[in-house]
Amino acid sequence: MSQDYPLRQDRNLNGNSSRRLSARCGVNVNLCLHCQSCASGCPFTGAMDLLPNRVLRLVQLGLEDQALTCSTIWVCVSCNTCSIQCPMAIDIPAAMDALRHAALEKGGVVAEPDILAFHREVLRTIEKYGRTHKVEIMLRFKLKTRSYFSDLQKGLQMLAKRKLDLAPSRVNGAEEIAAIFSNDSKI
Repeated sequence: MSQDYPLRQDRNLNGNSSRRLSARCGVNVNLCLHCQSCASGCPFTGAMDLLPNRVLRLVQLGLEDQALTCSTIWVCVSCNTCSIQCPMAIDIPAAMDALRHAALEKGGVVAEPDILAFHREVLRTIEKYGRTHKVEIMLRFKLKTRSYFSDLQKGLQMLAKRKLDLAPSRVNGAEEIAAIFSNDSKI
C-alpha cells in the first residue's frame, strides 16, 4: 500500500476514464473526497496494493491502465463496508466490479489470477446446481492452482463440524438459472 499515486497527470485530465466507468456502473468516482473512510472500514486493505480511494483517484486522473492492473480490484469482495463508511455514498464495490470487467475485456494480465479462478469455479457450481457447492469449488480450485494441501487441515475441521456437504444440493427452478448462464458466454 506504500505505492504512491500521482497527484498530477498531464495527459487525459478530461475525465474520459471517469465517464466510461460511470457509464458502465452508474458510479460517479469524481465525488470521492479521498478521506479514506472506505479504507478504514475495509477488512481487506492489508491484502490490497492500493486503498480503494487510490484506485478511484487513478480513474479520476485518467490512469485507467494502472487501475485495471492493480490487485485491489480483485481483492475487493464487495462486502459494501466501504460504501457504508463513505460520506459521499459512493458504491465502491460496483466501481471495482466494473473495473474487473473492463480488465477482462481488455485482455491484459490479471493481477490476482487465483481470485479470478476461484470466482469462475463458484459460478460453475451455481450454473450446475443453482447454488454453491463448497467442496466441489475447492476441489476444482485446488486442481487449477495446484496448491493441493495448503489448507487441508481447515477443510478437515470444517468437515468434522459438518460445515461442508459432500453431496451437492439443488434448487427448484434450476432451468431459470441455467438460462441466465446460457445468455452470458463470458463465464
